[in-house]
Amino acid sequence: MAGGRPLGTPTLVGVSSMSRRRAALAGVTAAAVAIGSAEPVAVLTGPRSAPLIAVGGLVVDLVPEPLKQFAIALFGRYDKIALLVGTALLLAAFAALLGVLAARRLWAGSAGIAGFAALGVAAALTRAGADAADALPSLVGGGLGALTLWAFVAGPLRVDPEPAAPATPHRATSPGPTPPPAVAALAREEPVAGWEPLERGDPGPRRRFLRGVGLLAGTAAVAGLGGHWLAGRRGVSAARQAVALPTPVAPAPPVPAGADLSVSRLAPYVTPNREFYRIDTALVVPQVDPATWRLRIHGRVRKPIELSFADLLARPMVERYVTLACVSNEVGGDLIGNARWLGVPIKELLDEAEPEEGADQVVGRSVDGWTCGTPTAVLRDGRDALLAVGMNGEPLPVEHGFPVRMVVPGLYGYVSACKWVTELELTRFADFDAYWVPRGWSAQAPVRTQSRIDTPRPRNRLTAGPVTVAGVAWAQHRGIRTVEVRVDGGPWQQATLAPAVSVDTWVQWSWRWAATPGEHTLQVRATDADGETQPGERRPVAPDGATGWHTVRVAVG
Repeated sequence: MAGGRPLGTPTLVGVSSMSRRRAALAGVTAAAVAIGSAEPVAVLTGPRSAPLIAVGGLVVDLVPEPLKQFAIALFGRYDKIALLVGTALLLAAFAALLGVLAARRLWAGSAGIAGFAALGVAAALTRAGADAADALPSLVGGGLGALTLWAFVAGPLRVDPEPAAPATPHRATSPGPTPPPAVAALAREEPVAGWEPLERGDPGPRRRFLRGVGLLAGTAAVAGLGGHWLAGRRGVSAARQAVALPTPVAPAPPVPAGADLSVSRLAPYVTPNREFYRIDTALVVPQVDPATWRLRIHGRVRKPIELSFADLLARPMVERYVTLACVSNEVGGDLIGNARWLGVPIKELLDEAEPEEGADQVVGRSVDGWTCGTPTAVLRDGRDALLAVGMNGEPLPVEHGFPVRMVVPGLYGYVSACKWVTELELTRFADFDAYWVPRGWSAQAPVRTQSRIDTPRPRNRLTAGPVTVAGVAWAQHRGIRTVEVRVDGGPWQQATLAPAVSVDTWVQWSWRWAATPGEHTLQVRATDADGETQPGERRPVAPDGATGWHTVRVAVG
């Protein structure tokens, strides 16, 4: 006996607990085939047309802003990886449900796959610059996914064999006629010729099913990874390496001695390219061939301009150190970096285009359709706003905007730092809202005065005695006048500022603390060159940047 049923009693044809697991596995395998087979097709149509990327991009555009900010705060520069992994997990759960549904009604499971394929097609076709060919990866993947599901549910790899099961015998409660030989054999747990119970049946169908899962899932993985590899081979790394940056007519001022304090755990004055933060909406890095790149300056201008990459490189270049910051940077966060940029002053290009009266906004448009709106006056007020082609002495890294991006000191990136830029359109703030404005962010966003403690780190255990407290402070295009530190809410103590290249970069600071045993709270605040001290009130990043004093708690032994 087992669970009130005689051992060996056959399971009636249906979706048992065992078959539900197999049906779910069949659904997940079908989804893997759909996604994996779409990747090689996307090599031909572009990586942004792959279903996972296309749907992920749609999620980026449609997800509620608080959830998006939560993801950035939680995962930082790895937010895109987290989104893709999360999307894949949700897809796997959905596919498992489709598999179970298909085991009962094949048409319903197939309709679910068709619906997901339609979503992939819609997502791919609505991206900027899409054409009809971008529908192919989702169509091919959806078709092969549906075929896989059929093979497991109704075809040669079906989830369950179809035994010719007789009616389930009833357990006798009183003496009666002699049972048929087959029933008697079942009671004795002996095999019956021509029929086996489902859970103890011929292992052939199960082996065939599992082999099918392994073969198809493995093939899908190879196809997906191979497609991803081929897409990388078609990238622009070779073209980037072939770019010879021109010598600037105005080189960057040298970094003054002592600008980098070289304190352990203190961010270096110049951020290496590989460590520079990256926050944008692109799930796959756009691969823009400099040979075909064009920049249009148009809209409310008297003299529209179109430039090739060669035209841009032929212009006089300047080189400047500029610190960029993301508006999503929480108090004490690391979504900020300082680099040496090479490029053409945007002011010169706008002056040539001759903006019309009232054109108070320049809309930078990326190759993937993303937009930012920058005040025209800021781009023409004499600051070193650049169309940058170089970063720290080399062509822009692809993930940071190769071949050309905008760099504007003093503004948060979402209103100024357009990567992979292809258009500068003169318009008015009253006529057009850039990407983030309808999502609740301010149309104009100067960088707030901020400071950060890099060392000691939160929850560090320190030794009583002299301790170096150090960090960075920034107020781009205004500069930092003073930085102050206090312990346990006591009086503010002035820190020592290191020299900086210009007011457009952050500055390192340090303060010597005579630490005493116990738990302590360190706080820092900065005052900019205009005399404005950063407020202590903690406010979130939306809609125009976080405020508050960075606070670190440490233990001294």
